[in-house]
Amino acid sequence: MQASNSCDVIVIGAGIIGAMSAWYLQREGRSVTLLEHQQIAHGASQGNAGILAFPEVSPMAAPGVFRKVPGWLLDPLGPLSIRPAYLAQITPWLWRFWRASRPQAYAQSLAAQTQLMHLAQTEMQQVMRERALQSYFRQVGTLDLYDTEASLQAAQKDWDNRAQAGAQFHRVGRTDIDHLQPGLAPQFQHGMFTPDGTQVGNPRQLTQALAQLALQTGAVLTTGHARALSTTPTGAQVHLADGRVLQARTVVVACGAWSKPLAASLGDKVPLDTERGYNTTLPLQGFALQRQLYFNDHAFVVTPLADGIRVGGAVELGGLALPPNFERSRAMLGKAQRFLPQLDIQGGTQWMGFRPSMPDSLPVIGTASATSNVIYAFGHGHLGLTQSAGTARLVADLACQRTPPLALAPFSAARFA
Repeated sequence: MQASNSCDVIVIGAGIIGAMSAWYLQREGRSVTLLEHQQIAHGASQGNAGILAFPEVSPMAAPGVFRKVPGWLLDPLGPLSIRPAYLAQITPWLWRFWRASRPQAYAQSLAAQTQLMHLAQTEMQQVMRERALQSYFRQVGTLDLYDTEASLQAAQKDWDNRAQAGAQFHRVGRTDIDHLQPGLAPQFQHGMFTPDGTQVGNPRQLTQALAQLALQTGAVLTTGHARALSTTPTGAQVHLADGRVLQARTVVVACGAWSKPLAASLGDKVPLDTERGYNTTLPLQGFALQRQLYFNDHAFVVTPLADGIRVGGAVELGGLALPPNFERSRAMLGKAQRFLPQLDIQGGTQWMGFRPSMPDSLPVIGTASATSNVIYAFGHGHLGLTQSAGTARLVADLACQRTPPLALAPFSAARFA
């Protein structure tokens, strides 16, 4: 079939990665068509916790982590859940996750993640200075809480990684905790405080504002469901579900959890799966949530949004097709009320979204194996918002045939070949 439309750049996906990449490319003088099959920020970009988590450099696949998995799986509402119906499908991903947790592989992933975080933070600092975007960001600080001294000590390796990456934080006891966040249950006597933790007040509106900046500078938004890609002598084609074929000099695949079949159509078989994230957004209320709270022993966060309080986290590996299990949201909400007794948990809005997850915790950023005219930018797990500006910088460098500021081999789609 002949291409029905010809474009300069097509960015597939109008989530935070796609919107940020479209804006970066427009600023480079490229002409972008932003292709989205639903609405801007419809997926994970509207339901995340709004945290810029630059200190989180430690990969999930860490040495010894597999010893914890059986205990997690025994609790269907615990920090990690795999439904029996999905176990066979997720087994190859879990095997690669185990391989990524071996010491040498872990060290390589940690080094790559640290470099990407440095770039992401530098680029996001420039984004935050943009006049149209300044109001979406607020430095509130991050308070990590632990149930016991032993659990804090067990997390020391992660804090060592953060320190080596340049993060600034300090340990706090109960007196400091009461000052940083009044109203916490008395069990929380141990914590870490990161003063420069930054909160995005409304992740959905930030993504929409980025897309709008791209549109104001000439980008075009079009609706369509990309099903496959193919190469041409001068670029690439995007084959849509309705039969249309779009042609472009450059195609950027930034559609998160839905990116896997597009990469496969060009021969790149990436082990992408989904962390199904759950949360409840509570209405604004009398309880004054001062800052981001991480309840580390329970794998969830409570964050202050511009229009409410969001309680979310934990990981369910279940793919794209299984129905949501909102018991997970209710379990986190029950814990949040125990930990913050003055919190009113009535009237909240439940949500479940798909975080595109790679077994080594590194995103896929780089050109397709079949052609340099297709650029991958997906697989960021729960760090898409955090790494969006850094990823967009790398996408722009590749599209403009510049040498990126960091080596992209650790992020290559071919690393699992």
